[in-house]
Amino acid sequence: MDEGGPILKTDALARVKTPPERRQQLLDEFERSGLSGIKFAALVGVKYSTLAGWAAKRKRQGQTAAAAIRSGKSPPPVQWVEAVLDQAQSQSGQIGLAAALLQALEKAPPSC
Repeated sequence: MDEGGPILKTDALARVKTPPERRQQLLDEFERSGLSGIKFAALVGVKYSTLAGWAAKRKRQGQTAAAAIRSGKSPPPVQWVEAVLDQAQSQSGQIGLAAALLQALEKAPPSC
């Protein structure tokens, strides 16, 4: 068993209940990522339909990361993850990763 991680609650159907703070953090990261919803959901380990539902609810409530910045509340800092590519991976796969990185950087707010 993995020790040190948070204990996640489940409902009667054994579905994992994501705390509201974590949902907001995931949605902020999704908005900044530039990835499609399907790719982002797979990356963070949630079902796409769940992510889409969270995003729709947030949009209805006007709680996007951009709205938070305009209101003076800054979203949580970006969390970086190191990616290691297999040498046997095709070059086209690496091109796709590079394109996704450039899209994410293009959408990111400028730093200092």
